[in-house]
Amino acid sequence: MDEETQSTMAAVGPRLKGLRTQRNLSLTALAEATGISLSTLSRLESGRRRPTLELLLPLARELRVDIGRLIGAPQTGDPRLHLRPVTRHGMTMLPLTRRAGSLQAYKLIISPKMRSPEPEQASHEGYEWIYVLDGRLRLVLGDNDLIMGPGEAAEFDTRTPHWFGNADEHPVEILSLLGRQGERAHLRARTTPR
Repeated sequence: MDEETQSTMAAVGPRLKGLRTQRNLSLTALAEATGISLSTLSRLESGRRRPTLELLLPLARELRVDIGRLIGAPQTGDPRLHLRPVTRHGMTMLPLTRRAGSLQAYKLIISPKMRSPEPEQASHEGYEWIYVLDGRLRLVLGDNDLIMGPGEAAEFDTRTPHWFGNADEHPVEILSLLGRQGERAHLRARTTPR
């Protein structure tokens, strides 16, 4: 094995550990999710076990990263993301990030089927930023019931009960950024002279 290959193999363990801790997964939880033994994972992270394709595939799948990220493959120069949209319950969700970090970005297209006179609010850990691209969005946030149009944005702690959907019989398109608790989107605007 040449020196470059040995260096690449040695770097897999620290990358794996970094991705696992970034996602707040214990070794035990990752072992259970992948079916790889706890001792094998521990040895892999510490560099005492050589990574194989049969170990890397389930790890990449569970950590939701490209296998190239685990082995440190060089970038191809093509920065485009090739992520697939998912449609559920009248909402099409197009991921705009690979969930590599704690911040996740989505473009959502919400059909009028999501329109509800009595929305069911939910809450969870995190922080969300929503920007309306097209259509009219109804955002119910705690006791507030808001209608938002193109160019409007909202930012809120997702521990506050919330729901969003169509405000009328037309589809609505939004961008959504979701972060862990305490992470907020920071918008920078040029100040105008007084």
